[in-house]
Amino acid sequence: MSLSAALLVCAAAPYPALAAPSAAPSATVEERRLAGPVPGEILRESGFADVAPGFGRDLATARTPAQAERVVVRDGRRLWRRAVDRVQGRGPAGGALSRDDDRPLYWARLGMTRTLREWKPAFQLSGKQRTDLIAAVERTSRGQDTVDLPPGRGVKRVLITGFDPFELDDDARRSNPSGAAALALDGTTIRTPGGPARVEAVVFPVRWADFADGTVERTLLPHFRPGPRRVDLFTTISQGRPGRFDVERTNGAWRGGYPDNADVSRTETVPVPPGIPTVHPQPQWTSTTLPYAALTTARTGPYPVHDHTAVTEIPAGDTAPVVRPDGPTPGSTAREGGGGDYLSNEIAYRATLLRDALRLRVPGGHLHTPVLAVPVAGRVSDPDFVRDRVAIVGQVRELLGVAVGGTAAVARARTH
Repeated sequence: MSLSAALLVCAAAPYPALAAPSAAPSATVEERRLAGPVPGEILRESGFADVAPGFGRDLATARTPAQAERVVVRDGRRLWRRAVDRVQGRGPAGGALSRDDDRPLYWARLGMTRTLREWKPAFQLSGKQRTDLIAAVERTSRGQDTVDLPPGRGVKRVLITGFDPFELDDDARRSNPSGAAALALDGTTIRTPGGPARVEAVVFPVRWADFADGTVERTLLPHFRPGPRRVDLFTTISQGRPGRFDVERTNGAWRGGYPDNADVSRTETVPVPPGIPTVHPQPQWTSTTLPYAALTTARTGPYPVHDHTAVTEIPAGDTAPVVRPDGPTPGSTAREGGGGDYLSNEIAYRATLLRDALRLRVPGGHLHTPVLAVPVAGRVSDPDFVRDRVAIVGQVRELLGVAVGGTAAVARARTH
């Protein structure tokens, strides 16, 4: 989800008021987009229009904050599993929208958070308790707390991440192939010449604040630490440039300020949250350990795959940024990684910085997918839109198979 790509909404009826000790917070920018016609059509045509109303009914059964938390965690996990099952062909399709679609999860989640934000329980609920419940919806409905990598030497453990749709004020019909790939591959097994590889997936929001609060590191950390279920390979994935995949060689410690899904901008050095293992002093650059040579030469699908090495830096002793086609020079200050200066670059930087802090010697880095064009005017989907998303997701799967096959070579290279 680079800045270059960025430059290229069935609202839930809240449960009726019972008794409110304090006013509920107002809807967020993202939640307000639910009022548009597109989100309603996407939810109806996927069968997900019942998610938020059902959640409201479940909340009505809660009589204490602890009971509310249990409802939130259960229903959040249920939404994630329902979205994964739909994409992977289990259960009814629920409507005419193609099964590969990532958007029902996004809009249904927003219906849940808005319902929770507007909920007026019969018991006292503090602002912090409500905020914590909303955070629990976010975490559980993104698969972040149910990653289940198997132990043992007979299987490779792969963790991938995707993103929500973005640029929705420009066109609310947007899909994100990285999120579609996460749903399609979560819990699946890839057969490779080197043996089976189990894939687990999570999805992240397109919001600067969540990243600064440590959502990436808190999600990845349990699976990066030593133990029998530690990852053998990870890759963050986002939507990048038209017509091509890119393996991003270098990631930069700079936020370029492009507005996120909450219409918030941030221009600053990437902030590392307190209490997270990190490298001191904070580096300006991190590098991929994905087997980029193998990924760019293997036949994995219809799109070319590039080893993308260019960055934008301020050279040591200078003040003006310059583009470096072959990567950063010593002592330079980051202004754009290979993935730009938006949240795709940032998730790659955070994940690889955590890798380095923990001395995790496995392949890891960032994969940019081709841009997925919006459907033809007046429609929320069309055959070309579906075809292209399916092709991108299929090639992500093939690329993961190649990457897993190269893990031993990469591990040996990092020990010499």
